Amino acid sequence: MPVIELLYAICVTLLGAYGLNSLLLTWMYLRQRRCIPPQPPPPAEWPHVTVQLPIYNEVHMVERLLGAVAMLDYPRDKLKIQVLDDSTDTTRQVVASLVSRLQQQGLDIVQVTRAKRTGFKAGALSFGLTQTDSELIAIFDADFLPPPDFLRRTVPYFSDAQVGCVQTRWGHVNRYYSLLTELQALGVDGHFVVEQFARNRGNYFINFNGTAGIWRRACIEDAGGWHGDTLTEDLDLSYRAQLRGWRMVYLPQLIAPAELPAQISAFKRQQARWAQGSIQTAIKLIRPLLSSNQPLRIKLEGVLHLTGYLVHPLMLAVILLTFPMSFSRSWVVMGAPWLMIAAVGPPLMYTVAQISDGGNWSYRLRLLPMLVMLGTGMCLNNTVAVIRALLGVQTSFQRTPKFDLRRAGDNWVSSIYALRRDAMVWGEIVLALLAVAAIFLPGVRWTFIPWLLLYAGGFSYVGGLSLYQAYQLQRWATLARRSATEAGVAR
Repeated sequence: MPVIELLYAICVTLLGAYGLNSLLLTWMYLRQRRCIPPQPPPPAEWPHVTVQLPIYNEVHMVERLLGAVAMLDYPRDKLKIQVLDDSTDTTRQVVASLVSRLQQQGLDIVQVTRAKRTGFKAGALSFGLTQTDSELIAIFDADFLPPPDFLRRTVPYFSDAQVGCVQTRWGHVNRYYSLLTELQALGVDGHFVVEQFARNRGNYFINFNGTAGIWRRACIEDAGGWHGDTLTEDLDLSYRAQLRGWRMVYLPQLIAPAELPAQISAFKRQQARWAQGSIQTAIKLIRPLLSSNQPLRIKLEGVLHLTGYLVHPLMLAVILLTFPMSFSRSWVVMGAPWLMIAAVGPPLMYTVAQISDGGNWSYRLRLLPMLVMLGTGMCLNNTVAVIRALLGVQTSFQRTPKFDLRRAGDNWVSSIYALRRDAMVWGEIVLALLAVAAIFLPGVRWTFIPWLLLYAGGFSYVGGLSLYQAYQLQRWATLARRSATEAGVAR
């Protein structure tokens, strides 16, 4: 029992540390939220910019992506566009047709393909660099819609020779598509409204988010270029660049809308990639970070930032340890609830983000309990990803399927990219049942019950939605086969 009590105390203490860090970032944001420096004046001569568009099997998205990029307001003789196309399906033919059409309109745009998808996205970006000599490199993923003035509002910041990267805020084209997308939007807003702002204004390290940003080529090269040894090449390069002394700028006022995953399996895949990649990056860079000449406060915040996904295995450990701890009468059980007060940190951060963002914030705040449940229900999925990273298991870069969804009636189940049910759902259902069972254990402490209810609700929501969407796919496939059969009989 002492070993179990020690493990429980460690897990709760570490969770408390991450929660307190969210409180700290929220406080830092509230102190500095009005301190937005004025935009630098435009340069006397606009530098050459290459816009890189890394895509892989995005037949639904490429037309709107290229349409948005073609509208960028920037001197045409200084703008080059690379469609870094690693696709293996009809996307490649669609891109070829679109590129040809835009070339005829006078746009300097090329389709860049590779024989092998070596290094995944990092490899594509790196290969694209060899095909251009532009001073600045802007990057957009397939589901993003950069506003026309994106380059004119970001490029002036590079008048400061120490600025290596400018990151802008993500927006949402399908925020109100479903409850799942609304909840994701709340989570993304918390990161971009509060976390990125607080870290950047506090002179802490921030991360390039993989898209909707622009890099100085010299910074990329000085930091060692794009590496494909982690699944989060963006986070990896961000930290290597800042360790080399480059500065990153975050612009919360410039928003690039994007599509949120509408399928829970796609969201799980995205989160697993981010979880595994961030821990891979932590393993790779924590030692250089701690041995650098950075102030202690930057090192500590950097460690918490890089290892943030460890909260998921810690949460999973807490629920599994709840069973034996229910019978304990040690000081750990008495003190743990006080440490868990720090759990108010993330919900408070999301609350502040929505109020600061304006708009329909009162409605959005009513969804916060569901956001907490979603985050809790994802802990099994993300724990498996973290364990892969800790064990050094190498996995391929799996893209997050997007379907060009704008309105609630738009359909994703008929897409060739729709994912089948993942096996994780059965573990989530089992964990939901375990949490419910723990509530009825004889002598269970009342302080455990709210947390057990949270775990039960979270796993039920994630597992239940996975099963429901799997049913939707199966039903559509059945109807499609029936229609095909009837059409064949009619002929």
